[in-house]
Amino acid sequence: MANPNARAGKIFFKVDGTQYDAKGGFTYNLGKDKKEGMVGHDKVHGYKITPQIPFIEGEITDHSKLDVAKLLELDDVTITLELANGKTILLRNAWYAHEGTAGTEEGNIPVRFEGLSAEEVK
Repeated sequence: MANPNARAGKIFFKVDGTQYDAKGGFTYNLGKDKKEGMVGHDKVHGYKITPQIPFIEGEITDHSKLDVAKLLELDDVTITLELANGKTILLRNAWYAHEGTAGTEEGNIPVRFEGLSAEEVK
């Protein structure tokens, strides 16, 4: 159970239930429609609604048993991001959507997964 006063900090990042070493700060977007203002030469006319791609993005640490090539090929997976505040972000039908560059100085691998749907579970 999460500490009721915790707001940020320790996280857990999983792909289809397999936990990876979360390194960097993660961000996410639930993919809800985005409202963008529309303006004419006379006044604000209203807004338009455009869809967004749900995603989870951050950085993991490389290790000897991590197959980077397989990581880059992941598709139709469920991504789980468990936050210190007790929330869990689920990204479903996700695919790896980053360039695949890894760093050797700190063993960091930036990751981004995009999917068809996401939800916040409390």
